[in-house]
Amino acid sequence: MSSESSLFSHRWLPLLLAAPLLLLILVFFYAPIIQAFYWSFFLERPFGGGSEFVGWDNFRRVLADPEFWNAGWRTVVFMVVASSLAVALPLILAVAADRKIRLSLTARNVLVWPKGVAGASIGVVFAFIFNPFVGILAPINHFFPGAWAPGLNGTDAFITLIVAHVWGGIPFNFVILLAGLQSIPRTMFQAAAMDGAGPWRRIFDVQLPLIMPQLFLTLVLEFTESVTSAFALIDTITKGGPGGSTNLLVYKIYTDGFSGYDLSGASTQTAILMVFVVILTAAQFLLLGRSINYER
Repeated sequence: MSSESSLFSHRWLPLLLAAPLLLLILVFFYAPIIQAFYWSFFLERPFGGGSEFVGWDNFRRVLADPEFWNAGWRTVVFMVVASSLAVALPLILAVAADRKIRLSLTARNVLVWPKGVAGASIGVVFAFIFNPFVGILAPINHFFPGAWAPGLNGTDAFITLIVAHVWGGIPFNFVILLAGLQSIPRTMFQAAAMDGAGPWRRIFDVQLPLIMPQLFLTLVLEFTESVTSAFALIDTITKGGPGGSTNLLVYKIYTDGFSGYDLSGASTQTAILMVFVVILTAAQFLLLGRSINYER
C-alpha cells in the first residue's frame, strides 16, 4: 500500500472526524477548568446573584486552611503508594504472561476484564469484599475482634482504597507493558542465554531496559490519574472517613463545593490541584523522560 493511499482525500476530513471528541473535551474538561480558574479570583454566591472580585484572597484563605494541607498530604501518599503498586503489579503479571507459562493466554483475557468496570462499581464491590462482618477479612475479626475495621480505623480504610485503585489500574498498564515486552526481538533473549544470562538477568538486563518507554508512559499516566480517579472509590467506600482519614483533595473539593456551597474555595482548590498535576507531569518528563531511549 502506497503512502498516498493512506492520506485523507479532503484536508478538512480529519478535523471533521475528530470534531465530536474535541467538542466533548472542550465542554467537559477545558471549559470547567477555565471556569474554575475564573471563580478562584471571585467570591461566588452559591445560589447566583452575582459575584465579587477578591483577587488572591481565595488562595490565601485556602492555603491557610490546615485541612487543605492534610488533604493534600494524603493525596500525595495515595498517589505515590497506589500508583507504584498499580505499575509494579501489572509489570510482574506482564513478565509472567510474556514467558508463556501455563494458562497465560487465559490470564491475559481475565486481567483485562476490570477495565470494563466503572470506578463507582469497583468501589461498591470492594466495600463488600472488605466488609468487616461479611467480607474476606471477617474471619480475622472473629479471632481478633476489631483487628480489621475500615469504618473506624483510618489506616484500614486507606488500605481499602489503595487495593481497589490498584485492582482497577491493572488492565491498562498490563496491556501496555505486555505489548512492550512482546515487541522485544527474540534474538536478544537467545543471545543473552548464549552468554550465560539466567532468567532473572534477562529480565533486568534485557527486558526492563527495552520497555522503559512503556514503563515511563504508565508511570506518568498513573501518577496523574490517581490524583483524580480516587473520587469514585472514596464516594462509594468511605465518604472521606473515618474522621477524614481518606478525604483526599479531589473529594474535599467536591464536599466543599456541593455540600458546603463554597464555590470559590472549591474552584481555588481545583486550580491549585490542576497546577500541581501540570508541575508533576512536567517534572516527570524533565527528570525521567530525558533518560528514556526510544530507539532499539
